[in-house]
Amino acid sequence: MASFSPNALCPCGSGQKYKKCCARYHKGVAAPDALALMKSRYSAYAAGKSRYIIATTHPDNRDYTTDMKRWRKEIDDFCRHTRFETLEIIRHWSDETYAYVHFRAYLSGGTLEEKSRFIFEKGRWYYLDGTFETTEG
Repeated sequence: MASFSPNALCPCGSGQKYKKCCARYHKGVAAPDALALMKSRYSAYAAGKSRYIIATTHPDNRDYTTDMKRWRKEIDDFCRHTRFETLEIIRHWSDETYAYVHFRAYLSGGTLEEKSRFIFEKGRWYYLDGTFETTEG
């Protein structure tokens, strides 16, 4: 995986440099809301930050495993072989405990559209699960 420049534009689409945007979350600052978490997870995939993906995935997620070495390798392989082109937020909504982010990610392998569900627990937001949407085209 190539090194991701802190001065590059953040993959989340904010228009800010990565070091002024999602990098702070990747370094341990808690995302203030589920939308920021979702965008920072997209950026983590683009930057190859598998530890962040794992740390922000809720244990009830079906992909969650205690075999961290294997899980990290799977994420790293995906990141290494995928180009993350653009993130489009379609809609997001939340309450105190749950939040939903409907997004479309344009990747080198095609378009991924998902309605993601997040949960607020122990003072942090976590990715709980998501349902894939079919896109026409």
